[in-house]
Amino acid sequence: MSDVKMFKLPDVGEGLTEAEIVTWNVKVGDTVKVNDVIVEIETAKSLVELPCPYAGVVTELYAAEGETVNVGTPIIAVETGDAAAAPAPAVPAAPEVGSAAEDLVPSPKDDEPVEPGLIGGPAPGGRTSVLVGYGPRTTEAKRRPRKVGATPTGSSPAAAQRGVQHAFAPQTTEAPDVSLEDAPEADVPAESVSARAGAPSTGAPKVLAKPPVRKLAKDLGVDLAEVTPTGPNGTITRDDVEGYSGAGEAPAGVASRLQLTGERETRVPIKGVRKMTAQAMVSSAFTAPHVTEWVTVDASQTMKMVRRLREHRDFRDVKVSPLLIVARAVCAAIRRTPEVNATWDEATQEIVLKHYVNLGIAAATPRGLMVPNIKDADQLNGLELARAIGALAATAREGKTQPAEMSGGSFTITNVGVFGVDAGTPIINPGESAILCMGAIRRQPWVVGNAIKPRWITTLALSFDHRIVDGEQGSRFLADVASVLEQPGNALLF
Repeated sequence: MSDVKMFKLPDVGEGLTEAEIVTWNVKVGDTVKVNDVIVEIETAKSLVELPCPYAGVVTELYAAEGETVNVGTPIIAVETGDAAAAPAPAVPAAPEVGSAAEDLVPSPKDDEPVEPGLIGGPAPGGRTSVLVGYGPRTTEAKRRPRKVGATPTGSSPAAAQRGVQHAFAPQTTEAPDVSLEDAPEADVPAESVSARAGAPSTGAPKVLAKPPVRKLAKDLGVDLAEVTPTGPNGTITRDDVEGYSGAGEAPAGVASRLQLTGERETRVPIKGVRKMTAQAMVSSAFTAPHVTEWVTVDASQTMKMVRRLREHRDFRDVKVSPLLIVARAVCAAIRRTPEVNATWDEATQEIVLKHYVNLGIAAATPRGLMVPNIKDADQLNGLELARAIGALAATAREGKTQPAEMSGGSFTITNVGVFGVDAGTPIINPGESAILCMGAIRRQPWVVGNAIKPRWITTLALSFDHRIVDGEQGSRFLADVASVLEQPGNALLF
């Protein structure tokens, strides 16, 4: 007995409605086990690994890398049961959407209830567990009895099985470079193509093409309805699309537009982290009345302290930079001016002063600007804070920052100095009341006593919400941070 299970894009618990397929870790014909990480998706908040809730052979991938998929849309089909152990000669075919073989959550037998936390069983909040590891317990899914009308088929021999990883666990190895490009384009049944493309049930003729071909057509600006198919069963192939865009089949106006777009313009879709950041910054900029103040600081003593810490045995395996001193200065100065570590609650018309510092560090990553935060940074000693900053930066650069690490921030530091920039007027992170911008530290002439000497000089800029922080409070906080950079021992005064 065998059955085809269709795994639909689940709600990963962030309240989001869509996600982008970043990397497939499997291809058609691969053998998968329960908990194998099969795909990496990008939401508006983070990269997330999705484990497979079924054990069997992959028969179909319904979305290409780079494609944005709505929650609840099928993304992969897995053939389970006895037939999954041996390959069949036929080319894989997906069941029609809405057919008896379509399945989202494995179901138990009629007389066998599913325990809470198991796949298909109840989960906290009244939802149903669709991800392995969601809920109090995890186990392999119970198989649903074969349904009438399901006609799954196999494909090539299974690839090497991948190690089981817990749902949403941090990535430990780089995902193999496997994508839908590896799937054959020939002999594609019409049922499979229409299911993957999500074609509506209308009288319009169906265009048959695999997801990679559709993505190529979209990138080239080609209307697939105008392309002459040469593949089996009227399927449009990659060569058809490339030939159409380059051989002059398109009308003169369309060809001219494609040429100009390709040579002189590049269109970047606004999605994922970039989309969320844009929305958040617009909301913050036009909701909170921003005020920015500046101070130029002689940070020579800070640079000396950084050199001493780098030579200290306790900091031998930790990266030490001026950012560490700034972070310690911020935590110390907040004690005297708690208003910069607060939130404006519009609903209750209250200012919420926070008795903890979840210190956000803005990080530029390949996926856009991210602001993960260090929980209870004010409770950490210097070594612990240095390690936390290093781990935060490494995770952000690798694109593995999780939603929990970016939520709940109370104050943010952005370091534009790493780009050689002197300062800026930063926009406050939504839900916070202030943000500190740290500029480059340069050797500059500086008046010391009655002489001009070369000193390490930097500029700090503080933007704050004028509904919460008035001019006196903002100025005091900025002056306190500057005093610690001038004399790190001043942190003992706060």
